[in-house]
Amino acid sequence: MIRPLEAELRAGLDVLALVLDDAQVAALLDYIALIQKWTKVYNLTAVREPRDMLTHHVLDSLAVVGPLRQQLQALGLGPAVRVLDVGAGAGLPGVVLAVCEPAMTIHCVDTVAKKAAFVQQAAVSLKLANLRGIHARVESVTEPYDVVCSRAFASLADFTRWSALALAPAGVWMAMKGKHPDAELAPLAANVVVFHVEPLQVPGLDAQRCLVWMRRGVT
Repeated sequence: MIRPLEAELRAGLDVLALVLDDAQVAALLDYIALIQKWTKVYNLTAVREPRDMLTHHVLDSLAVVGPLRQQLQALGLGPAVRVLDVGAGAGLPGVVLAVCEPAMTIHCVDTVAKKAAFVQQAAVSLKLANLRGIHARVESVTEPYDVVCSRAFASLADFTRWSALALAPAGVWMAMKGKHPDAELAPLAANVVVFHVEPLQVPGLDAQRCLVWMRRGVT
């Protein structure tokens, strides 16, 4: 039996050229149900309708999976990398990445305890051994991560400054943005280099999206 939103999710995966098995598709649908359940009590997200959660949250996060794989390959990194999702909120894109990339270690950090707790609950409910929620300020995270990512978290300057201690020496920052953030590029620190900006097409979402890739440069 086809579950609610399953057809739309599978159609979106086809558009994004992503191949997930039935268990991964089921996990993403269960994740939407979990967000919906928790939001009724904890106000995790302003998006209330499951169909909107699919497009604005899940498909929006799925849109970065392909580009992330390409960048890791270009950097000579295997799939078993460590990823830190900063200001993860309800676990976006961290939980989605954990479902799609079981070889990755995904940690989601947020200053709001209930949001970190939700990610921990998602890890248990969805049986994601590679996922962990961390209640902390990102400035206090000093473990090295190969990829430090964020989605609608802060300006590029603040994001890179606050998370600098968490970025491995050869690591990269991946920032999910709406329109091309021209105004945010000039204030970046001298040792932060933007090496790629790519547009993202999110199935079913008529809005601008882009991905900003950054690394440490020579000061």
